[in-house]
Amino acid sequence: MYYKAGNMLHTMRHILSNDEKWRQILRGLNKDFWHQIVTTQQIEAYISKNSGIDFSKFFDQYLRDTRIPRLNYEIDGKKLTYWFTEIVDSFSFPTRIRINKVEQTVTPTAKKQSLEFDSEIDEVYLDRNFYFEIHRKDSTPAETSAGHN
Repeated sequence: MYYKAGNMLHTMRHILSNDEKWRQILRGLNKDFWHQIVTTQQIEAYISKNSGIDFSKFFDQYLRDTRIPRLNYEIDGKKLTYWFTEIVDSFSFPTRIRINKVEQTVTPTAKKQSLEFDSEIDEVYLDRNFYFEIHRKDSTPAETSAGHN
């Protein structure tokens, strides 16, 4: 079974973070393109315009590249460092993380970024509603965040 398209749409929905707007976009696609032959570019432009988010790099990553983005992270005491690999140039999107029971949003890119905390990091949770592999630098297995908890 092919999961990438469904996971891509689920990720897009969570990036948008507004279910009513997402529903309007999906219904609008059906209404505005009813009985038409459309191009990928038309659909991409429609979604970006009606969401208010430029999804061009997102579409490049998930539609025109075979790689699944990998979110890498490492912990060094009170410091969390994170970055994407296996991505097209300039790919990024916001994702939710929880560190020591405190939730926040980060926007990983190919460049390493770090967050400092007041206490030792003992819990890292990456939201599973975003489609990417997760790899902790000091561990060998990668896990996939495939659009579900």
